[in-house]
Amino acid sequence: MQVDKRINIKGLVCPYTFVKAKLAIEDMEIGQVLEILLDYEEASRSIPKSMEDHGHKVLKVEKINDTDWIIQVRKERE
Repeated sequence: MQVDKRINIKGLVCPYTFVKAKLAIEDMEIGQVLEILLDYEEASRSIPKSMEDHGHKVLKVEKINDTDWIIQVRKERE
């Protein structure tokens, strides 16, 4: 999987986690993949749901250690 853009939002909590992710994906082209690194458990559930609600495709939600998650999202629409 080619990742086109990565953001690290560790240390942020909702709603800032989604705001940062939404701003990042808005600057991307359709078909590109955004990878989000975060450490807020609630956001590991809310970001994928919000991205899907906005018409994007969630490719991966993975807990990579005791505190961190990686989410990959493909931009599907403007």
